Amino acid sequence: MKLGVGVFSTERGVGICSLANQAEAAGLESLFLVQNTHVPVSGVALLDEEHHERDHHFLDPFVALGAAAAVTTRIKLGTGICVVPIYDPIILAMQVSTLDQLSSGRFLFGIGVGHEDTVHNHGVRPELRGRVMRENVLAMKAMWAEDDAEFHGEFVDFAPILTGLRPRQQPHPPILIGGQDSRGIAHTVDYGDAWMPIVYDELDLGSQMLELERRCQEAGRPSAPVTAGMFEVDKQLMERCAELGIERCVVVFHAEDNDGLPTFLERYTRVADGFSD
Repeated sequence: MKLGVGVFSTERGVGICSLANQAEAAGLESLFLVQNTHVPVSGVALLDEEHHERDHHFLDPFVALGAAAAVTTRIKLGTGICVVPIYDPIILAMQVSTLDQLSSGRFLFGIGVGHEDTVHNHGVRPELRGRVMRENVLAMKAMWAEDDAEFHGEFVDFAPILTGLRPRQQPHPPILIGGQDSRGIAHTVDYGDAWMPIVYDELDLGSQMLELERRCQEAGRPSAPVTAGMFEVDKQLMERCAELGIERCVVVFHAEDNDGLPTFLERYTRVADGFSD
């Protein structure tokens, strides 16, 4: 099982270049950055919830991962997740291609629909988030595959355009789709390459893995690997993930804990010794 770290990276605490260097030196397979563009004042109570205290301070993941790519050579770099519905797909396709080129093909494109109140401020009706994300991804795939791509959908519509920039990975970087329930699984089977849920003790992960496999078979497509996110180093939960055939575990680290990174990495790698590929 591959092992990565998911970072809540802000302008405070551990700098992204130092963090990427230390994660790579510790032998971790991947580094994911969380995205959140803002927190509406009407939803400020979110900041009082565990793991969300700094949601309005996150670095832009594409810019930060570009910096990480410049100071590393091996570790994979991912968005965990990129809120796809808020983007113009032509611009996002360019950003993904650029980052994959700068990293020599190390980018992992984790995506999700985002919070209802946040996407609303970007002009997206919350109830349409899933449909908008699907069209954006399909439009990007067309741009990555065709010299003069065109797309005509409900939310994305453009006549043939020339977009010569391509990702290093072909046909595109792996698309990991976030989501805890059957909707996330359905999106994964429809147009994703892998599923990326947050896992915890109470989650019936085994049943969801069976549902994912069943839906893949019904769709006549290959099995979709799973990247499991978790909020702390949990040996028992990691063992459960390994037994279920999870491809990758990603444990969250809050980058503002400047002094805690060496301790986190030491503990994580010690527990990880029994799981790493």
